[in-house]
Amino acid sequence: MKSAVLATGLAPMARILADSPLNAARGDSRSSGIAYSRALPVKVETDVFIAGGGSAGVAAAVAARSAGARVFLAEGFTCFGGMGTAARVPVFMQWGDGIRDLACGFGTRFRERLQKAGALNNGAFWFENVKREYDAVMVESGADFLFQTRVIDVVMEAGAVKYAVVAAPSGIWAVKAKVFIDATGNGDLAVQAGVPFAKGDATGHMMPASLLSAWSGIDWERWMKERPKVPQPFGVELARAAADGVFKEPDLHMTGLYRFPNGYATANIGHVFDLDGTDERSLTKGYVRGRESMKEYERYFREYLKRGLENVRLVETAAMMGVRETRRIAGDYEMTLDDYMKRAVFPDEIGRYAYPIDIHPSSADKAAYEKHREEFDRLYKYKRGESYGIPYRILCAKGVKNLLVAGRCVSTDQKVQASIRVMPACYITGQAAGMAAALAADGMCDIHAIDVKSLQKKLKDFGAYLPNVRS
Repeated sequence: MKSAVLATGLAPMARILADSPLNAARGDSRSSGIAYSRALPVKVETDVFIAGGGSAGVAAAVAARSAGARVFLAEGFTCFGGMGTAARVPVFMQWGDGIRDLACGFGTRFRERLQKAGALNNGAFWFENVKREYDAVMVESGADFLFQTRVIDVVMEAGAVKYAVVAAPSGIWAVKAKVFIDATGNGDLAVQAGVPFAKGDATGHMMPASLLSAWSGIDWERWMKERPKVPQPFGVELARAAADGVFKEPDLHMTGLYRFPNGYATANIGHVFDLDGTDERSLTKGYVRGRESMKEYERYFREYLKRGLENVRLVETAAMMGVRETRRIAGDYEMTLDDYMKRAVFPDEIGRYAYPIDIHPSSADKAAYEKHREEFDRLYKYKRGESYGIPYRILCAKGVKNLLVAGRCVSTDQKVQASIRVMPACYITGQAAGMAAALAADGMCDIHAIDVKSLQKKLKDFGAYLPNVRS
């Protein structure tokens, strides 16, 4: 830790606050914007700064440290793991192409660690175990990190980020680094740096979110004996319950409950439609609606599914919304559906992946649900052994010399984002961003101009799956 003083203008942040709908609604005179500046302490100087400690951020930190870089990671929440812990997403989604693992390197090592720690239950998570294992790998890596520390602004100089401004319980302060990685999921740091971005489809409409949950009181033995013998048995009575008015907003998409011992379950059920994960008003409404809907699902389980679910009880909803899609940050290249469909190979490949295009239905309408099933189950489905390449260029934030992006907000179109957004793919892009950042910091070079062959060699040594890269 190093302390200095940075004189900076925080006008962008203040302007956003002043222009909020709340101020406008009240006729607040500040709604026209204010100029605001202050001197901030520079508490940290490091080689690589990482914003966000989800799956991509942790993979980036561990990879960068393995390459010898000094690393500081700021996580806005109270634990690592993001969607897989705080948001209670209970499963990883697929690791490979049906024949081999693709999320190799950090991903496969972390999964093995979870297995040894007893954190996996038929593929689903014991969330507290996962949190502890993320803590442990970060401590063991030697990376410096803080929770409840969130990026709110940046200071630019000559086309590069010089400082990240963060807000923490102790106040507002700055971090100076050579290279920056945005692993926030929403692209928060990149947006503050002025990088262009896209959201949603051609109209800006994004996938719905889900407020995930935990349940108790299930007679699993009876359910397994009596359940309907169909692919998604938890959804068999949805249409009838919807017709009876059980749901305020009927939703035919039902993944179901993940079985744990002692009558316990975790669940990825229900959608919060028309939610913008970058808008606090939209999120607030989403949390209220998501929590309200769980009473509807509790009634559905007890009165319509039955078969051992008559005494089911909601234990909790997640502390963080399960957001699937927000900003996609512009990079040196945008991966598209065409790349996905031709199983693309790239000269600057940093990994390969194969999860189907999984765009959740945009509304509770039956036609929207059927479109989702058609795309996910047939239209864009890969055969066993097939995968697509991930180019380094989609990690390089457009127009900024020292900013990389990892995780669900890398540079893709909406279709590819719906595949690359899940945790195993975030491990792939995260470890590549971390290794690239370490290379750039060591050579004091532009991240757009690093030697890709050197990056690929380091990634292979780290364990990444790069079958098209010759040593």
